[in-house]
Amino acid sequence: MKSFGMTIGLRDDPGIVEAYKEYHRAVWPEVVEGLRGVGITQMRIFLRGRRLFMYMEAADDFDLDRDFPRYMESRRAQEWDTLMRTYQEPVPEARPDEWWASMEQVYDLEGGLPA
Repeated sequence: MKSFGMTIGLRDDPGIVEAYKEYHRAVWPEVVEGLRGVGITQMRIFLRGRRLFMYMEAADDFDLDRDFPRYMESRRAQEWDTLMRTYQEPVPEARPDEWWASMEQVYDLEGGLPA
């Protein structure tokens, strides 16, 4: 199993946080099916203030650069992404080509530091 940590911010606008949370209480079924269809087995999003942290798990053969774009081939995934981007903004640490910024894993309870 592979795991991924990513972060993004929510725009500084009244109501954005609650609206974002409301959408995630009822994620569109096609979005969930699409994520599972490309090999993502678990996804959790955490919130602190306006900062989001996403934790994903996927099969060992999952490749984020190869497989996540396949998810975005779906019209509904594109609609969801477009909608969510109205609430989100890259974090200052993100590279120019990143929306959700990848995070470095520095500890695992089961195995200490990753290789």
